[in-house]
Amino acid sequence: MKYLSTRASGSAAPERKRFCEILLEGLAPDGGLYLPEHYPQVSDATLSQWRTVYHTQGYAALAFEILSLYIDDIPAADLRAICDKTYTAEVFGTGEIVPLRHLEDGLWLEALSNGPTLAFKDMAMQLLGNLFEYELARRGEELNILGATSGDTGSAAEYAMRGKKGVRVFMTSPFGRMSAFQQAQMFSLMDANIYNIAVKGVFDDCQDMVKAVSNDLDFKRKYKIGTVNSINWARLLAQVVYYFAGYIQATETNSQKVSFTVPSGNFGNVCAGHVARMMGLPIEQLVVATNENDVLDEFFRTGVYRVRGSADTHETSSPSMDISKASNFERFVFDLLGRDGARTADLFGAQLAKAGRFDLSRDPAFVHCAERYGFISGKSTHADRLATIRDCWTRHGVMIDTHTADGVKVALEKRKPGVPMLVLETALPIKFAETVYEALGREPDRPAKFVGIEDLPKRVQVMDADVDAIKALIAAECQKS
Repeated sequence: MKYLSTRASGSAAPERKRFCEILLEGLAPDGGLYLPEHYPQVSDATLSQWRTVYHTQGYAALAFEILSLYIDDIPAADLRAICDKTYTAEVFGTGEIVPLRHLEDGLWLEALSNGPTLAFKDMAMQLLGNLFEYELARRGEELNILGATSGDTGSAAEYAMRGKKGVRVFMTSPFGRMSAFQQAQMFSLMDANIYNIAVKGVFDDCQDMVKAVSNDLDFKRKYKIGTVNSINWARLLAQVVYYFAGYIQATETNSQKVSFTVPSGNFGNVCAGHVARMMGLPIEQLVVATNENDVLDEFFRTGVYRVRGSADTHETSSPSMDISKASNFERFVFDLLGRDGARTADLFGAQLAKAGRFDLSRDPAFVHCAERYGFISGKSTHADRLATIRDCWTRHGVMIDTHTADGVKVALEKRKPGVPMLVLETALPIKFAETVYEALGREPDRPAKFVGIEDLPKRVQVMDADVDAIKALIAAECQKS
C-alpha cells in the first residue's frame, strides 16, 4: 500500500510513500494530508470472516486484520504483537474493548472511553505510541512530537508516550479553555519527555502553530518533528477499527445497515467512519454532531465551509469541539472532488487564506454528498446538552458527558426506523463534572486513580501563539540531551 497527499496532482505529484514513512512524518511536504492511494474493498465473505474473528478472538485480532490491509512494511508477526499489546482488558478496562450499551429502541452508545485517560482518543493513541516506539527502535532514531489539543488528545498522547524511548512530546493547548480535570490530567505529568505549553488563544491557534512548524521542512527534518494529531494517518486508521467492531456487535448479518452519530470538531473521528464506509462497511448514514461552533454543520447544510477566527470561536461546555478549522476535513473534500489534488490545494490553501471560506454549494459533487457518502449533520447547544444529560439519566440510568450528549441529541433527531443508530461515546462524565453537576445536581463517579488529581503539582509553561517561540523551545530541549 502506498500513500499520497491530498494536494498531489498529475505528473508533478511527489513520490508515493509507504506506511512507516508517513507514520513519523505527519503533514506531507506540500502541506496536504496523507491518504492511501485506494481504499481496500471488504467483500461480504471477508466481513463474515471478521465477524468470526471478533467474536472468537477479540478486538485486537480484528484490528490486526484491518490494519494489515494498510500496513505492509511491518512484518505480520510484529504488527499482530503490537495489536495484542495495545488492546487488552488491562489497558481498556474490559475484554470487549468497545462494548455497546443499549439506550432505547434503535439507539445505542458505543463505549470508547474505557482507556487510561477516559476518552475515545485512547483507542488510537495507545496504538500510535506502540507503533512509534517500534519504528524508532528499528531505525535507531528519535522523534519530537508536536501536538495541539482542545482537551482529550493531549492527555491521551501524553499517557501513551510517557516513558517511551526516543520520544519527546510538546503539547500545546488553549490557556484556560479546558476543563479542570482535563488540565490536571496533562499538567500533573512530571515525566521528563513530556512538555505542556498553554497557549494564549484558542485551539485553532495551537493547531496553526503545529501546521506552521510542520510546513518548515528544514526545521522539521533537523529536529525530527512528528505529530499525534488526527492529521497523522496512523491515528485515523486505528479509529476505523471500532466502526467495524460496532457494526459487528449491532448486527447479525451483513445485509443489515447501521448509522453512526459522531460528535465532531476536527473531523478526525467521523473521517474514520468515512474510510470504513468507503471500504464497504454497510453504513447508512454518518451523522456529524457539532456544538455552537458549527462550521461542519454549516457545510453539510449549505455547501459553504467558513472558518472562524479566535474571536468568533465560542467557549462552550463541550470544549473539545470548540474548533473552527477542521483539519481532517481536507481528506473528505479530496475524496468528494474525485481526488483532485490541485483543486483541493486551491481550496485549503489559496481560497481559505484569502477569503477564509469556500463554496461548493453548486458543485454536483456536493449536491449528491449525502446520497453518495452518507453525511448529514446537526448541532447542539448548552441547553440541549443539559436536557439530554438529564433525559439519559432519568430514563435510562446512564450518565453521559457533554460531547456525547451533543451526539445523542442529534442522533434522536436523525435516526431512521429499522436502522440501528450508534452514538460514539467521546469521554466519561467525570472529565466534565461541572456541567454534569449543573444538569443532575450530583458529581459523576471518579475512578480511584484520579481522586485528587486537580490538587497535584503542575508542570506547564504559558506562551503566546508564537511559532518562533515554540521552535526555540524544541531546539533548546533537544540540545540538552
